Amino acid sequence: MSTLANQLASAEREEVARAIRLLLARPLLTEAADPTGFDLVRRRRDPLTRWFDYTCGWNLVVEPRRGYARLTKVRVNPDGSRPARRARSGRAPFDRRRYVLLCVAAAELLSMPMTTIGMLADRVVQAMAADRALPGFDPVHRPERMAFVDVLKLLESYDVLRVVDGTTETYVDSAEAKVLYRVDNTLLMRLPAAPVGASRLAVPPEEVPARFEDLLVGLVRERRYGGASADDTHAETTAITDAQRNLRLRHSVLRRLFDDPVLYRADLADDELAYVTSLTGRQILRRSVEQAGFLLEERAEGFLLVDPDAIATDVRFPDDSSTARVAALLLLAPLCATPAGLLPEQLAEAGAELLRRFPGWAKAYQSEEGPARLADDAVRILLDVGLAGRARDRVVARPAAYRYRLTETTGPAPKNDPLAVTTAGSVGEGDKQ
Repeated sequence: MSTLANQLASAEREEVARAIRLLLARPLLTEAADPTGFDLVRRRRDPLTRWFDYTCGWNLVVEPRRGYARLTKVRVNPDGSRPARRARSGRAPFDRRRYVLLCVAAAELLSMPMTTIGMLADRVVQAMAADRALPGFDPVHRPERMAFVDVLKLLESYDVLRVVDGTTETYVDSAEAKVLYRVDNTLLMRLPAAPVGASRLAVPPEEVPARFEDLLVGLVRERRYGGASADDTHAETTAITDAQRNLRLRHSVLRRLFDDPVLYRADLADDELAYVTSLTGRQILRRSVEQAGFLLEERAEGFLLVDPDAIATDVRFPDDSSTARVAALLLLAPLCATPAGLLPEQLAEAGAELLRRFPGWAKAYQSEEGPARLADDAVRILLDVGLAGRARDRVVARPAAYRYRLTETTGPAPKNDPLAVTTAGSVGEGDKQ
């Protein structure tokens, strides 16, 4: 092979690896939000599509004319660790109210190529009033308008809604605000990632609470792996071939490796652990990691991916962007020092100690219940990034937590600055640590 051919092949491998990590962090990539990234994905869409299908069983759709690329990630065990977040209010996660408004608004937008904020709000009011299973929506009240604006800002961030005239935030102050949108109905239909449509699992509203977990499992059941029919949890189970079993094992392990901050051996089922430690499984794992441009850390406790360029990192840790994230870093020291774990009251005391140590910090937590709330918020972050786990009534440090070491500064710590400590090591969803 000539030198030029070698250079071209090397350039393609590097571009494909970069695009893989870009899509892992941003499964919905639009030309408007990232022209350079979208152009890269557009040019390398064929090898990207093959890589994601073989490695993770995820479908990649690239629409050059419409200006978006959609990677539909499917998680076998869906959980609430990656919620939709508000563009305002410190990126707080969506609550139940906002998720309901999101679903109803999206359904109404499907038939509206153009709309105003007032027209859409009226459609949502009517739709929720007509469904006895849904609470009413009354935009007369400011909290309702705030929730509605959070939903619209999320859809704006996906480029499903594009503001033609006005500003969405003005609706918070007045229900008479004038905002005109253009709606991308095709992109809107690409948002759901579940392989099974929710309408195929329709059950009476009164049965949903009792069957909620089963319904979630039904939404992500995939036919390619055999077993029960994807749209009928009561159907007779079909025989699973060896090829289907191996396909499921490969996808289930590599999905978690590429999508989670850290993959612990203890969290793998027996057949998954056998697969990842087999000669074939290890070869596929290492080859896939190399193709994606990650560095693999393999230890007795599990596996961890490092992105040298931090392209795949969508959530960083350590991170000083919020009080809870700073507290999460500081709580690692007492957690790691107590292998048996900490009880809720011990965590609350650790939170109180932080507030006493830095009296001018974390003003939102300076109340009687503040230390417990601070500890709860910090622990939730540690759980999400795989640094902590729950053992009965205790929170325990997981192996990756021991990558961190806090060192005091030589001078006196400022009363308002808990980041007078420094860290060694970092972790993020996508690096993966």
